[in-house]
Amino acid sequence: MKDVEVDVLIIGAGPSGCVAAAYLHKHDVHVKVVEKSVFPRFVIGESLLPRCMDHFEEVGLLDCLIAQNFEIKSGARFIKGDTICEFDFAEKYTDGYDWTWQAPRADFDYALTEELKKQGVDITFRQEVVSVDFNNDGSSQTTIRTENDESFKIHAKFIIDSSGYGRVLPRLLNLDKPSTIPEHSSIFSHVKEMDRPEGMEGTFITFDVLDADTWFWVIPFSNGNTSIGFVGKTEYINSFDGTPSERLSEMIKQSSYYYERFKNVDFLFEPKVIQNYSKSVTQLYGKGYALTGNSAEFLDPVFSSGVTFATESGLKAAKLITRELKNDAVDWEKEYAAYMKKGVAVFASYVKEWYTGNLQTIFFDGANNPEIKRQICAVLAGYVWDETNPFVKNHNRLIKTVANVIHLERRTSK
Repeated sequence: MKDVEVDVLIIGAGPSGCVAAAYLHKHDVHVKVVEKSVFPRFVIGESLLPRCMDHFEEVGLLDCLIAQNFEIKSGARFIKGDTICEFDFAEKYTDGYDWTWQAPRADFDYALTEELKKQGVDITFRQEVVSVDFNNDGSSQTTIRTENDESFKIHAKFIIDSSGYGRVLPRLLNLDKPSTIPEHSSIFSHVKEMDRPEGMEGTFITFDVLDADTWFWVIPFSNGNTSIGFVGKTEYINSFDGTPSERLSEMIKQSSYYYERFKNVDFLFEPKVIQNYSKSVTQLYGKGYALTGNSAEFLDPVFSSGVTFATESGLKAAKLITRELKNDAVDWEKEYAAYMKKGVAVFASYVKEWYTGNLQTIFFDGANNPEIKRQICAVLAGYVWDETNPFVKNHNRLIKTVANVIHLERRTSK
C-alpha cells in the first residue's frame, strides 16, 4: 500500500476522535482517522453529561445523534438504603445544557463515524498502529498494519491519540503512570427488560450504593435493553466465585432495591470485568502529539465523566492544532495540559471524596440545602471549569468542610 501524507492523524474513532476530526475537517485541515476495531463495536461508557452536548453542537455532530432517539438523561439518582438523592440537570448552578443521553455506545459511536463519512472525513477501520517515529520538528511517520497484514506509513504534522483503553501512544512512548484514584474494578452486562417499570422509574439512571466502596449501576436504554454493573474494590469484585454470569447474578442479590427487577433476566452477553480501571499519564502532550480522552486519563465511572473529558480534550486539542498549523503561537502547557488538569482535578476530588464517604454524607444527609445541591449538580453535569461555582473553585476542601458540618450537626442534634 502507498504511504499517506496528512496534516493530522487521529488514532481511534471514539467520541474524542470524532469531535476532533469534525472540527479539523470543518476548518479545512487534512485529517485522517484510523481505528483498530470495526464499528459498531461494544465499549463501556454509556452515560453522558450535559457538558459534552456543547461539543457535539459546536462541531456539527448533534443532529445525527438526536436522530437516533437515544434515552434522554435529565439527571441522576443515587440510592442508599431507604434514602434517595436525585439531581435534576435543569436545576444546576451553571448555565448550559440540562439534558444529555444514556446510550449503547456501539450505536452511539457508529452514528458519529457514519456522520463523519458523510461529511467527507477520511476514516478507515481495522487498521492498527504498529509504531510511531517522531522527527525533530514534531512531524511523524506512523506504521499501520491492515487487516490483510499489509503495512504502510502515514506521514503527519501532528497526531491526536484518541485510542481510549488501547492507549497507543502512552504504551509506545512509555507515558503511563499509576493513578492516584483508589483501585477499583467493575463487572457488567446488558439485559433485555420485558417488564420494565412505567415512567421515570423505568428510565432513570440510578446508582444503588451498597457501602462506601461498592455500588450498582442501572442505565436503561431506549431500545429496551438496560446496562447493569457493579463497581467495588478489586478484592470485593474478585471475591465471588464462578463464571462471570454466576458472579454478577450473585452480586445482584446485594441490591435490595433492584433484586426483584433483575433477578430473572438473562444477560445479553457474558459479563465483562475491568480490573483496576483508573489510568494516568506522565504528560498530556509532546512535540507533535496530544493525548485525549481515556488515552490520557480515566478516573472512575461513578459520575460518568469519561465521555465528557474525551470530547472536551478532543475539541481543545483540535482547536490548538488548527492554530498551530496557521503558525499561531500555542502554549500547550497552559492552554491544554493545565486546562485539562484543572477539570480532571475537580472530578478527581469528587471521586476521592465519594470513596471517603464525605460526598455520600452530603448526598444522603445534607442534600436538603438547595444552593449546595445546585452547585454540586453543575459539577455532575460536567461544568467543572466554571470557577464562579464554589464547589469547583474550592473543590479540594469544600466537600470535606460541608461533610464535617453535617456530621457536627448530627452529633449536636442527638
